[in-house]
Amino acid sequence: MQSAATVLGVLRERGRRGLPCDELYRQLFNPQLYLLAYGRIYANHGAMTPGVTPETVDGMSQRKIDRIIEAMRHERHRFRPVRRVHIPNKNGTTRPLGLPTWSDKLVGEVVRLLLEAYYEPTFSDRSHGFRPRRGCHTALREVAHTWTGTSWFIEGDIADCFGSLDHQVLLSILGEKIHDQRFLRLVRNMLNAGYLEDWKWGATLSGAPQGGVASPILSNIYLHRLDEFVETVLIPEYTRGERRVRNPAYLELQNLLAKARRRGDRAQARVLRQRMVSLPSSDPDDPSYRRLRYARYADDHLLGFTGPKAEAEQIKRRLGDFLRDELKLELSREKTLITHARTRAARFLGYEITTQHNDTKKTGRYRRVNGQIALRVPRDVIKAKCEPYLARGKPAKRTALTNGSDHAIVATFGAVYRGIVQYYLLAGDVFRLHKLRWVMETSMLSGR
Repeated sequence: MQSAATVLGVLRERGRRGLPCDELYRQLFNPQLYLLAYGRIYANHGAMTPGVTPETVDGMSQRKIDRIIEAMRHERHRFRPVRRVHIPNKNGTTRPLGLPTWSDKLVGEVVRLLLEAYYEPTFSDRSHGFRPRRGCHTALREVAHTWTGTSWFIEGDIADCFGSLDHQVLLSILGEKIHDQRFLRLVRNMLNAGYLEDWKWGATLSGAPQGGVASPILSNIYLHRLDEFVETVLIPEYTRGERRVRNPAYLELQNLLAKARRRGDRAQARVLRQRMVSLPSSDPDDPSYRRLRYARYADDHLLGFTGPKAEAEQIKRRLGDFLRDELKLELSREKTLITHARTRAARFLGYEITTQHNDTKKTGRYRRVNGQIALRVPRDVIKAKCEPYLARGKPAKRTALTNGSDHAIVATFGAVYRGIVQYYLLAGDVFRLHKLRWVMETSMLSGR
């Protein structure tokens, strides 16, 4: 019997080489994969949360794994409906969360391990969500370090992405590389298991259940089609030119400056130099120069475009058409925006993103800040983080913590504050979180 590492390594190599999978279902008979899956999820907070049955991680045994494998051999394993609960969103609405039974979580994790091993080598470098060694910070660093000179941000958000994934499209995408009908039937049964809400069964005609263990990898496989469209169609079409041509007005002043210096006219040279500082050295409207950049985290994606607004609107329209026609998804009208990069800030992964421009700030002889991407902490985020510690606009004690020990109170406040600061460390104005620190410290001390 092959070890779990060997099985996943073979799948990873097949995915890297673009070879199809013909016998993926038989890997579900390997108990080593279930032990690896158990080690990955047994410590999760939801491991002790029951689904539609009282079964949880408590009572897990090798015998239970053997029963699951025996059911798999005869294709008798059936996914139970998930228990649906609703959790609040920041805007006051709620979204559904599915809670599978423990056995279904374990099988879902094995499915996730197999799919991730095979598909991970094929995913785009511009995709950062739900992937090993990638996350929000890798996406934000890519934007900050490589999007210099961006003129327009196209903020893309797919309306109810996880709840709208078309099952037929997803299975068709999987079937292109996975030629194992038994495995595809298993995935179809997982998607069509339904849900129980107030003990009433409901069908899941579309979407991957939020809370499902395999949902993140399935959504990445689905949205990889979007990554391919942007990388192979849009970016080549909207990227051209090695560099911008020089600004004629700037070149004229440069020539006059050289003549003034040859004449020894220092006063005129100083005036010309000041006028040059107020002009870009390259032509910002150069029609032969375009750049389109792209980053995605789960269903949130951001495009940076250097060019006219009319073409930015064209890119947005083509994105919406592709998602609707090819993936049966819709862009959110409220959240999909075109933002001027220098005068306004785009929102991506909780940060504000702008293109800096300052003709008076020089580093050495040059205006190196111009065109650089800036990451900032949104003011409304600071206000929202302060609200739980305020009463009538002033710091107040947290009654839920008043009976705790001094050590427990300080540890709780410290953990919350450190988590927020660590997330926003990439921001150039992270110092703005000092206000949150003062509010939390005052709230903490007022409770003793």
